[in-house]
Amino acid sequence: MQEQSPAELIYGLDDRPAPLAALFAALQHILASFVGVITPPLVIGATLGLGAQLPYLISMALLVSGIGTFLQAWRPLGIGAGMICLQGTSFTFLGAVLAAGLLARNRGGGPEEILALIFGVCFLGAFVQIVLSRFIGQLRRVISPLTTGIVITLIGVSLIKVGITDIGGGFGAADFGAPGNLALGALVLLTIVLLNRSPRPWVRLSAIIVALALGSLAAWLCGRFVPQPLPELPPVSLPQPFRYGFDFAWAAFVPVALVYLISTIETVGDLTANCLLSRQPLSGPAYLGRLKGGVLGDGVSCLIAASLGAFPNTTFAQNNGVIQMTGVASRHVGLYIGAILFTLGLFPVLGALLQQIPKPVLGGATLIMFGSVVAAGIRILARSALDRRDILIVAASLGVGLGIAAQPQLLLQMPEIVRNLFDSAITTGGLTAILLDLLLPRESPPDEAVQP
Repeated sequence: MQEQSPAELIYGLDDRPAPLAALFAALQHILASFVGVITPPLVIGATLGLGAQLPYLISMALLVSGIGTFLQAWRPLGIGAGMICLQGTSFTFLGAVLAAGLLARNRGGGPEEILALIFGVCFLGAFVQIVLSRFIGQLRRVISPLTTGIVITLIGVSLIKVGITDIGGGFGAADFGAPGNLALGALVLLTIVLLNRSPRPWVRLSAIIVALALGSLAAWLCGRFVPQPLPELPPVSLPQPFRYGFDFAWAAFVPVALVYLISTIETVGDLTANCLLSRQPLSGPAYLGRLKGGVLGDGVSCLIAASLGAFPNTTFAQNNGVIQMTGVASRHVGLYIGAILFTLGLFPVLGALLQQIPKPVLGGATLIMFGSVVAAGIRILARSALDRRDILIVAASLGVGLGIAAQPQLLLQMPEIVRNLFDSAITTGGLTAILLDLLLPRESPPDEAVQP
C-alpha cells in the first residue's frame, strides 16, 4: 500500500508555519473540539445538581485542555507525543464519574463533597495511566496494529452519532430533523469538501473556519440563529488547586481506574492515527517513544485536571480529522491551540461566545471530521494483510461494539458497574478485539505448514 504522499501535507510535523497560518489552523482545531470539551461538565453538572459550580468547572475544563495540549506538542522531559494532540474532557469517564458523584450524594453529601470524591479518585486514578505509559512496549502484544485499527474505527463511528445529531438540531431539539437544519449541515459539509479539494494551501487551511462562518451567516439570514445575550460571568476565572477538597472511596476508585486503562487503549489508537496522518513511523523506537510520551501526557494532564477542578482528559480523536482536512500536522500549531484554550479558560466570556454557533452548522463540520477518523482506522487495518483469523476478530469486535451502540438497553439488567464500563462501542469492541487477539492462535505462514 502506498504511503501518504508528501503533497497531502502543507506543513509537516516539525515545520514552523507563519503566525497567521498557525493561528488559522489552531482555531479550526478549537472549533472542532470546543463543544466536546465543555459538554461532559454540562452533563455531569446537570445530573449531580452542580449548577452553581458549572462556570468554574467549564473554565477549568478549557484551561486544563490548554495546558495538556501545550505539553503534548512541546514534549518537555518526554511528557507528550510531540504532535498535535488536543487534550479535552473525556466522554469515556462519564459513567464512572457520575457513579462516584451519585455515591457521594447518596451518602448525604452536597456539591462540595461530591466534587471532592470525584476529583480525589480521578487524581489517584491518573497514576494508573502514568504507570501504564512506562510499559507500552510490553503492552504491544495487547495493543497490536489490528486492535488499534479496530479501536480507531469504533471511535470514529461512535463520534459520527454526535455529528449527525447536531446536524438534526442537537439532542432534544424541538425542531430536530427540520429541513432547514439539514440544509445548514449539508451547506457546511459541502463547503468543506469543495474548499479542501483546492490546490491552494490557504484555501485548505481555512476550509473549516470559512464553512462555519458561511453556515452561521446562512442560519442568521434564515432566522435559525439569533445571538443571545451573554450570561453574567466573572471577568477572569483563576484556578484554585483542590478548591473542593479531596476524598476517596474504593467503590468509586475501581471503576475510574478501569476506565483509565480503557482510555490508554483509546489514546494509543488516536496517537497511531496521528502518526499515520503526520507521516511518522508506525513501528520502531520513534513510534514507541511517541506512544509512551503521549500516554504519559494524558496521565499528567489528568493529574493537573483533578488538581484544578476539571474532569479527566484524553487525546481527542476528532483533531486527527482536522489534520487530514487542513494538511497541517505541525506540532507548533499545538502550542497555539494550547495557548488559546488556556486563554478561553481564563476569560469565560470568550467560551460563551463560541457556544452560540448553531448546532446544525457545527454538526456539518464535525461529521466529516469524525468520518475522517473512521477512514484513518480503516487505513491502519488495510496496511497489513488480514488473514482469516484477523477478519474474524474484526467482524466479532465491530459486531459486538456497534451492536451495543445500536441497542444500549441490552445491558439494563446487568449490575451498574458492568453498565458503566461496557455501555460504549469503544469499550466493548476494543476489549473484544484485545481478548480475541490474545486467545486465538495465529495461522501459520505457508512456509511453516506441516509437510505430509
